[in-house]
Amino acid sequence: MNVNQVVQSIREKVAEGISEVYFVACGGSLVDMYPSKYFLDSEAKKLVAGLYTANEFVHALPKRLGAQSVVIVCSHGGNTPESVAAAQAAKEHGAHTIGLTHNKEAALLNYSDYSFLYEWGDDSNVKNNPMAIILDLAAQLLHVVEGYAHAEAFQKGLETINGIINQGKKQVAPRARVFADKYRNEELYYILTSGASYGHAYGFAICSLMEMQWLHAAAIHSGEYFHGPFEVTDKETPFILMMNEGRTRELDERARTFLNQYAEKVEVIDAKELGIGTIADEVVEFFNPVLFYSIICVYREALAEVRNHPLETRRYMGKVAY
Repeated sequence: MNVNQVVQSIREKVAEGISEVYFVACGGSLVDMYPSKYFLDSEAKKLVAGLYTANEFVHALPKRLGAQSVVIVCSHGGNTPESVAAAQAAKEHGAHTIGLTHNKEAALLNYSDYSFLYEWGDDSNVKNNPMAIILDLAAQLLHVVEGYAHAEAFQKGLETINGIINQGKKQVAPRARVFADKYRNEELYYILTSGASYGHAYGFAICSLMEMQWLHAAAIHSGEYFHGPFEVTDKETPFILMMNEGRTRELDERARTFLNQYAEKVEVIDAKELGIGTIADEVVEFFNPVLFYSIICVYREALAEVRNHPLETRRYMGKVAY
């Protein structure tokens, strides 16, 4: 079943109407869900959205969870114990579960009423990757529940973004190599952005830098930067600023102005410069994170190469009891 068929099937089964959507996962999969939570918070008038790390969902189930709920659970390998347990808990409470994984033998599928075996890798079309599929689910669920005026523009954005990404990756490749060589010996990075992309500042920090490179990192919301974090700004610490196109761009521009004055190690990744403006103004902000994920992957690969620290290297994950 495709996204439209899944959404229509759930709609037909919920006579009272879908009342909430919960996005549940761990780590990078949870990061992929942040844009959809942001989208529904922004666009929905009635539909309630929740974003949960899986183990917290299991231990602190929302009281609203029930037959009018849709629970979307994502796990790349499909066997993350916390995510599997979350899907099981959702089913036991009568919710409609949608599972996303790259593994056709995943345990997650045992507790998924509907499932998507998504594409992965450099050759895949990003619209078939989990972040875009979940965004599509969110947009179509919103449309069937209460209508969404920009549904057509959103679908066009899904068709357009892959081409923008492919061009953007070529555009940033040289500067990513310069960045990696320049900052190869740094041990701490701050990542700033706003809007739907904030999840990817968090994801780049905890997954790309902390998990995959064993580097210290922290995500800072561009809007919160001036309410405490900017006090650590100096000329010795590297900042990575992802600038959005859309309603929150002004927040990112304010941060850039300050960083240009008081910092020296600043890397700016600008969605506008990378061509995202070809997507309709009404929906473009929701596609910033889809672009940024692929772009920051170019940066992390360059950093891993110059540091001689492969992205797959782990010392705890999957190696010790935890």
